[in-house]
Amino acid sequence: MIGRTVSHYDIVEKLGEGGMGVVYKAKDRKLNRFVALKFLPGETSHSRPDVLRFQQEASILSTLNHPNIATIYEIDEADGKRFIALEYLPGGTVRSTLRTFQATGRSMPMKQVISYGLQIVEALGYAHQRSIIHRD
Repeated sequence: MIGRTVSHYDIVEKLGEGGMGVVYKAKDRKLNRFVALKFLPGETSHSRPDVLRFQQEASILSTLNHPNIATIYEIDEADGKRFIALEYLPGGTVRSTLRTFQATGRSMPMKQVISYGLQIVEALGYAHQRSIIHRD
């Protein structure tokens, strides 16, 4: 996908993947900004239950407005690929940060661990107050 254009987004790099999607950093040609594009994995892109769950995720995410939750810009399909365009938040994931510390034989400072934990708890608390439960 890197180097390809989907709709008006130029795919720049892969950010990560999980059970329900693959996420890429992309340049939005229309608004001249970076976004995160989440695609359904290729093997599930045509499964009706997975498509419905993907659409439900986008719909639910669009109701949330919190500093620790990425803003959704749109859900769309181009060239047979369904995707969600989200706010791009630079800095990597908690997982990538942990791996960087592990690779250098260091532990993440407790102050940073607590900061990440509080941000996660605040986002989950906000969602839970709206009767939304994160699947992971």
